[in-house]
Amino acid sequence: MNPLLVMLLVFLAVALAVFGAYSILSDLFLRDRSRVSQRVDDELRKRQRERARKSSLFKNLDPLALGVSGPSEDQRPSLRQRFEAMVEQSGMDLEPRRLLLIMAGAGLALALAAFLARPSLLAPVLGAVVGAGLPFLYVWLRRKRRLEKMAAQLPDTFDLMARVIRAGQTMSQALQAVADEFDAPIAAEFAYCYEQQNLGLPPELALRDLARRTGLLEIRIFVLAIVVQQQTGGNLAELLDKLAATVRERFRVRGKIRTLTAEGRFQALILLGLPFVILAALFFINRSYAQVLFEHPNLLIGMVIAEGLGALWIRKLVNFDF
Repeated sequence: MNPLLVMLLVFLAVALAVFGAYSILSDLFLRDRSRVSQRVDDELRKRQRERARKSSLFKNLDPLALGVSGPSEDQRPSLRQRFEAMVEQSGMDLEPRRLLLIMAGAGLALALAAFLARPSLLAPVLGAVVGAGLPFLYVWLRRKRRLEKMAAQLPDTFDLMARVIRAGQTMSQALQAVADEFDAPIAAEFAYCYEQQNLGLPPELALRDLARRTGLLEIRIFVLAIVVQQQTGGNLAELLDKLAATVRERFRVRGKIRTLTAEGRFQALILLGLPFVILAALFFINRSYAQVLFEHPNLLIGMVIAEGLGALWIRKLVNFDF
């Protein structure tokens, strides 16, 4: 038999075997994966619908009385309102009251552990501060990462909405397209806004609530532009295209600023961490010499206060709004 024909038949047999194995595996696993993805999307829409139905916004529109541009100088949000907004913007299934209870419990537990380890006044105070601050810091970091991811999704979101508007669809359908095509967190926020409108909330108020919940300047600009366009008219698709270009330019400038301030931020991390690193090194090298510092708690308190003031000062220098 011709060797070339044998090689060709072997190649076809192997190719058909691979194709058959892939078909079986895709039928067993990929189909289930698509079903799971569809069920997750349906569950997300169901949860957003229930959340929108239980929203107190349908009974009280006072949270939107300040408008889209934010509060004025004499109507700044209180500390409680800012705390509640931080918890809401973190995207966690957590109520502000529950977070306060977790902070109190962690603070008491760490204070008790510090007192048992070293019976003094300073150790429980520091333990309580650290224990209460860790849950707050975790929620704040979750909020920061979520808002950064949401801001990074905005240019593509506005581009998709512009294409949907050009296709002859409405703004509500554009919101639904974003909820269907994008990942969280932008999909969840826009799905919530879409469900609010489906349940009878006026579109302008639903968009204002979107700006209030997210707290992003880019979304406030978007909502303000939509509200003005609805009142005065104009090309909505072109407006969204220009808004996407503006947001991309802001990201470019922000990246350039972060590059220029990288040296200052790295120096700040070194200066803020150096005292703790040296103290830990002294504990391993000469423990008796390092323990003398704990006999003077005023020095430790002064060091912590100076570190905090220095961190705030450096942060003010390398972080600014534009």
